[in-house]
Amino acid sequence: MTEVILMNFRPCYLFDDLTDKHVNQIISITREITVKKGQRIFTEDEEATALYIIEEGTVELMTKIEDDFEMPITILRNPGDCFGTSALIEPHIYSLSARCVADGALLGIERSALQQLMMKDHEVGCTIMRNLAQHYLDRLKQTRQELKIHFRTLFRSVHS
Repeated sequence: MTEVILMNFRPCYLFDDLTDKHVNQIISITREITVKKGQRIFTEDEEATALYIIEEGTVELMTKIEDDFEMPITILRNPGDCFGTSALIEPHIYSLSARCVADGALLGIERSALQQLMMKDHEVGCTIMRNLAQHYLDRLKQTRQELKIHFRTLFRSVHS
C-alpha cells in the first residue's frame, strides 16, 4: 500500500520539495478511503477536518449559490490532485463542497495529525505552507486573467 500512496503523493503540489523521509512521515498519518459515485465528502462552511488527495476516481468541487443550488467550480480526476486545503488555514472552514462523480479512492489526512507533524518538524510545515501559498497565488493570477478576458468581452459588446 505504501508504494501506491507514495506514487499518488508525489504529484500533489503540497509535497513538492519534501524529502522521502518527510513524505513517509505524512504517509504514516494518511488513511485510504473508498468513495462511491454521488457521495458527498464535505460541504461548504463545515469545519475542515481533513484534506484529501485523489488516488483514483473523480471529484467535483462546487460552491453554494442558493440553499438548494450549487454551482460546479472544477472537476479533479488526476491521481495526486488534492482538495480540502481549508484544513490547513484558519478558521478551518471548507470554502467549497466536494462530491464524488465516479467511484474511487482518496487519501485522507486529518488536520490535527498533520498540524502535529508540522509543529514537530518545522521544515515540513514551512514547505507545505509555501507550496500552498504558491498554488493560491497561481490560481489568483489565473482568475485575474480570466476576469480580464470577460471584462474585455463585456466592454467590447457594450461599446460596439
